[in-house]
Amino acid sequence: MKTLSANRRAVFAAAVLAGLLPLAGCVTTDMDSKHLAPIPAGLISEMSAKGMNAADPILIRIYKKESELEVWKRAHNGQYALLKTYPMCRWSGQLGPKKREGDRQAPEGFYTVTPDQMNPRSQYYLSFNLGYPNALERAQGYTGSALMVHGACTSAGCFAMTDNGVSEIYALAREAFSGGQKGFQVQALPFRMTPENMAKHRNNPNIAFWRNLKEGSDHFEATKTPPRLAACGRRYVFDAKEGTGPFVPGEPCPPFEEDGTVVAAVGEKKSGDEKKLVELVSKGFPALSFTHVDGGMHPSFRDVLKAGGPQRLQAMTSGKVEVSRPDAALLDPFSALE
Repeated sequence: MKTLSANRRAVFAAAVLAGLLPLAGCVTTDMDSKHLAPIPAGLISEMSAKGMNAADPILIRIYKKESELEVWKRAHNGQYALLKTYPMCRWSGQLGPKKREGDRQAPEGFYTVTPDQMNPRSQYYLSFNLGYPNALERAQGYTGSALMVHGACTSAGCFAMTDNGVSEIYALAREAFSGGQKGFQVQALPFRMTPENMAKHRNNPNIAFWRNLKEGSDHFEATKTPPRLAACGRRYVFDAKEGTGPFVPGEPCPPFEEDGTVVAAVGEKKSGDEKKLVELVSKGFPALSFTHVDGGMHPSFRDVLKAGGPQRLQAMTSGKVEVSRPDAALLDPFSALE
């Protein structure tokens, strides 16, 4: 069994190395075996307890406001279940989508990560490219490149998970690819798409876009399977019925229906959330405005930063790469609500 696992990792490594050229801006020249590190034994035990194994497919959900990344994995019943939540050490910019190169915005949207987007030679320990801009973003003229999930605790538009965190996530992705998954979905969201958060941010200029993201989030939460993705006009389309379309990003949306197998489950969740949203607003739930100096940081890392300064946080997250804008991380507007 150990030999089979080693062989699978070697095959994966060869496939990744063949696709490194597009990631040149985030690649260093040194190469070691960190990209082949096994999944920790404790995490393997958690998988087993949840009816999963290392080769089962994964899905990732990222939440900016909460500074958390979730790894979901398909269980033996065919549905995805939450495996582990990782605290995010750093993300940059504001809540809202990335639109242009250099704006320091971390992306929001739905992405697919394939083996050739995995980067074992990252200057930030290990990384994978989200694939920004996707087809919908390109149709809207959005620009940017090499938007990653990586190690360390620095960000200029990426999601920094610390070295240990990205090592586990990388291993989970590697084994899922080795098990036959061709690409895993990443849902990059501004916050957990709850009625409370939608009510709180209802006056934000991005609210129409976020409602569209919530549709996809609802599809996943109602069915516990990754929604099938398409795009037309300036929006995502989720689980469109087979044979409808064609869907062309930037072009008007054609008439379509949702897949009948998901309509009931999604409709029930959507109506329940909308009812709760209306109740919140009618009772005077405040619409708040939050402006970041430059992104955020998970409270657990901010506590370390407050107690020991950037050097202490740097030592426990990467040891080499400096923490990006620690002053801004301490001014995260959501920290006052914790």
